[in-house]
Amino acid sequence: MKDLRNIKFWLFDLDNTLYEGATKVFDQIDKKMTEYISKKLNLNKEEARKIQKSYFMEHDTTLNGMIKNHKINANEFLEFVHNIDLSFLNEDKQLDEQISKIKGKKIIFTNGSEAHAKNVTRKLGIERHFDHIFDIKSANFIPKPSLEAYKKIIEKYKIEPQYSIFIEDIARNLKPAHELGMKTVWIKNDEPWAAKFSDSDFINYKTDNLAKFLKEINELR
Repeated sequence: MKDLRNIKFWLFDLDNTLYEGATKVFDQIDKKMTEYISKKLNLNKEEARKIQKSYFMEHDTTLNGMIKNHKINANEFLEFVHNIDLSFLNEDKQLDEQISKIKGKKIIFTNGSEAHAKNVTRKLGIERHFDHIFDIKSANFIPKPSLEAYKKIIEKYKIEPQYSIFIEDIARNLKPAHELGMKTVWIKNDEPWAAKFSDSDFINYKTDNLAKFLKEINELR
């Protein structure tokens, strides 16, 4: 991990990365997407679910598939699917401590919305640590893992890839970051769609505990 001593730019995914997948926050979003598609396309839940997952695989996000195939209002979609219960999400004091010790720019890079990112990080007690949130709107609704989204965040914040690290739970989203010269960390996720490609060479590190991983880095610096 000595190669991480000189990191200046810290890019974090949001869902299932800054909080553990076991908290089931994203499960709510997942169900809300099914509900939205069901209502919008007048389909039963089973049919809506099939479309939801096929769009995720074919278009990188369900939202992207809905925009391309049904010309939906993206803001309406995001507002609907992120209207979820976060009351059970607790402050993460260990993560708070370790992120506070990181030197450099800290940026959330998410396919979700800025509002959702703020809601989640506020509940976790870590909102104040992040310099920027680069959400799907910031990327002009071009989602990870499209290379264009990564180029946009690099350009916007003048990121130096060789001094950057990207931390993410969907393995395929780490490939473009690696290709651009960033170090990559996969947050272990047992879901098949997230774990696919997790044994690839474009992943430099793996962890199932973000706070512990950051602590190891902080102890080196």
